[in-house]
Amino acid sequence: MFADTQTMGISGADFAILAGDTRSTSGYNINSRSEPKVFTIQDAKNQSIVISVVGFAADGHALKEKLEGIVTMYKYQHGKNISLRACAQRVSTILYEKRFFPYQLQTMVAGIDADGEGAIYYYDPAGCIEKRSHCCAGGASSLMLPFMDSQVPRLQPISREVAEGLVRDAYQGAAERHIEVGDYLQMLVVTKDGVEEHVVDLKKD
Repeated sequence: MFADTQTMGISGADFAILAGDTRSTSGYNINSRSEPKVFTIQDAKNQSIVISVVGFAADGHALKEKLEGIVTMYKYQHGKNISLRACAQRVSTILYEKRFFPYQLQTMVAGIDADGEGAIYYYDPAGCIEKRSHCCAGGASSLMLPFMDSQVPRLQPISREVAEGLVRDAYQGAAERHIEVGDYLQMLVVTKDGVEEHVVDLKKD
């Protein structure tokens, strides 16, 4: 089953947001209206990490479950939580190891880095990693990314409340013009205190 809809990330001085709609599609068919694409990998004070996956649904779940196992084993072996940077590098390694038969995904990892700042890491299917202030992945990126590119630099330094508003506006606009985007918007907001989840209604037809 394909879940090729849309994910988005945006970060600020003390927060990071990963968002995704919950519609799962295959062409013009809606397979599910409640397929999450953003997941909490680690929820701990000052060390929370979230991941988003968009593309082939089975690959997304496989990557998420593999990373959860690695994070759990890291804590067992080292007696502490994994850092955002270490987790981001481990995802890059996982994807690179599969480069000859890659996960059919676009992936983002977000959280609070060692300096207490929000950070987002974006990957291609072969594991190439890039740190970004904002990014999009999925079928509606051509609609949403220009909007974010025009707004985010103008609003720097950006507050969490403004960033959440931009994400909602971007998804509500895309849902009006792109058949693969809709039903619900799921936002995971990472701060030094942990992960908060917000769900917003989107267009359902």
